[in-house]
Amino acid sequence: MRTLLTGASGFVGSNIAKVLLDLHGDTVIDTRVDMTDRTAVLEHVGKTQPDAIIHCAILNDWARMHADRPAAWNAYVEATRNYADAAASIDVPFCLVSTDWVFDGTQGGATEDTPPNPINLYGFLKAASEIVTLERGGAVARVMGVNGTHWARPTTLRAQDPGFGYFVASLVDSLEQGVPFVVWEGDDINGVASPSLGAMCGEVMRHIVAGGHAGIFHCCGSTSTTRRELADATVDVFGLDRSLLRFGPAPAEAFAGQRIPFDTSVSAVATSERLGTPLLSLDELLMAFRHERTHGEVAPL
Repeated sequence: MRTLLTGASGFVGSNIAKVLLDLHGDTVIDTRVDMTDRTAVLEHVGKTQPDAIIHCAILNDWARMHADRPAAWNAYVEATRNYADAAASIDVPFCLVSTDWVFDGTQGGATEDTPPNPINLYGFLKAASEIVTLERGGAVARVMGVNGTHWARPTTLRAQDPGFGYFVASLVDSLEQGVPFVVWEGDDINGVASPSLGAMCGEVMRHIVAGGHAGIFHCCGSTSTTRRELADATVDVFGLDRSLLRFGPAPAEAFAGQRIPFDTSVSAVATSERLGTPLLSLDELLMAFRHERTHGEVAPL
């Protein structure tokens, strides 16, 4: 399979690329065009003739998103429209990578059929992009609490943020160096989620496009957890010093003045049943991440 993948140099994108290349022997077509330039996108897709398109790239700059709303809209919604239309023009599957932050954080256990109700700009732009995708018969793969290796920058130390992404890597980086780690807690942070592994998300998306599926899918494990519970499980699986864990509020600058959904836990039962992909436990996800860090390769999932 030849898949055109946007955002391959990012965290989630690098995991999708790693799965496609290493586990399936696929060809990944890089995108070196302005994704907001409709003509350029259509021409590139028409020239490369991929078997599928996975759109993962985003404007990953919250300050710029809020300072320039038209640019944010173009980078999310119009870029999605461009690639969805390009996929339709050559009749190949299209998959948008979305997020659990399309929910407001008050409805834990949201399913693939639960209507989005975002409370911040990022969630709104992703929800709008989902509508664009679904109206064109594409697939939406929501990722959540993504942990794992950043294969494009594997040696870069990660930092904790208001979401669950990078949480495990940042905790392990600190504790392996003997540095205390403060697990952020509080009502104003993403305190409950359904963790996933980047490579697992890539495997789910490969099933989606290979099968030509449409609709909404959730990419996560079987377990919802708090940040404290995730920290405890990480210490156990990685064999770290629990005495180095600390718990406290996030620094004010971590929020950038934005509202953060508290409970973004979801269910992926319908996705698992539809695609035949396993629902991995939290320990299985963490052990797979440990394998990545130890061996420099994606673990068999």
